[in-house]
Amino acid sequence: MRSNRIFKLFAHVCRLVLACTFIFSGFTKVIDPWGTSLKVNEYLSIYGLEQLQGASMAFSIWLCGAELMMGCMLLFKVRIRLISIFALLSMSFFTVLTLLSATLIPVEDCGCFGEAVKLTPWQTFFKNLLLLPLALVVWWRYRPDKVFAFNAVEIALTCSFFIMSMYLGYYCYRHLPLIDFLPYKVGVNIREAMQAAEAETDAAETVLVYRNLRSGKVREFSLDDTEWQNGGEWEWVDTRTSGGFSSVRLIIGEFALHDADGDATEQVLSTPGRLYMLCVTRFDRLSRRCARRMEALAATAAVEGAQVVCLTPDPLYGRKWHAFGGQQVRCYNIDASTMKTMLRANNGLVVLDNGTISAKMNCRDIRP
Repeated sequence: MRSNRIFKLFAHVCRLVLACTFIFSGFTKVIDPWGTSLKVNEYLSIYGLEQLQGASMAFSIWLCGAELMMGCMLLFKVRIRLISIFALLSMSFFTVLTLLSATLIPVEDCGCFGEAVKLTPWQTFFKNLLLLPLALVVWWRYRPDKVFAFNAVEIALTCSFFIMSMYLGYYCYRHLPLIDFLPYKVGVNIREAMQAAEAETDAAETVLVYRNLRSGKVREFSLDDTEWQNGGEWEWVDTRTSGGFSSVRLIIGEFALHDADGDATEQVLSTPGRLYMLCVTRFDRLSRRCARRMEALAATAAVEGAQVVCLTPDPLYGRKWHAFGGQQVRCYNIDASTMKTMLRANNGLVVLDNGTISAKMNCRDIRP
């Protein structure tokens, strides 16, 4: 009897550890469905399944929402027998997947905790290796229970957890992440962060790792090689240096703006006062509703005397200006991965006040 009580107590602890891990992991990813979608696309590209990339956003919301939901159900012991089976199966699958990522598949970060906590593939594998026995203990503890014996309270809780998890992912897809774990968060002065990154990496060799979107091959570039800035051909994978430097600063250090006259980064970031940076992924796919919001913002900025520029990875072919309604806005090219790191949306707005990010919003949230 004593050993049985000890086992039940141990299983209780295992359940709580698993629940907290699933909740934290699911939450950090579901609030950033764009980041999770990019990671899913990376895996699909590795396995030669590029034709499925169109569904990566929906899959990322479902996958991360399901993980968050599973953690909540483990925490509150809702249909614990069924959930313990799912927990064991998922931990088994991801333990194998992360082992492959650490040995055979060229993935630098498995993304198990989104942008909140960065783990190498080996760290992720050992983390899963520790959690797998806990999932086994929970499954063994509740194996005598019935699998599909739902009661009214459990049905209500299951539906509530499902709706909450999926809506959270959908909301952050439609707007922006509730919590910004990215380098370009509100309050960051991009110019100062770039200078800090330059000072930090002066003594180190920095290598940019990009994957060719057509061939899937991974290639390394030096900072002086600008070929990687072609967002239609190259997809960012990783940034490495010869020292243990901050990855956040390295990513900010990649911030670069160009036009037909050359590098315009310093010119834009040193703009005094307020600067509205309109971010457009592709002009030919900019919706009318979004375009009207940007036009209204450009008109409002002209009245208040603020500056407006447009950042886009779309090739400008020597063009310097784009008409937003009656306003001609200066355009600059930016790397696609840099823009997606700065703003988790296809189109939107980043506001700078004396070079410091003061606001970010999805295009649908622009209110001039």
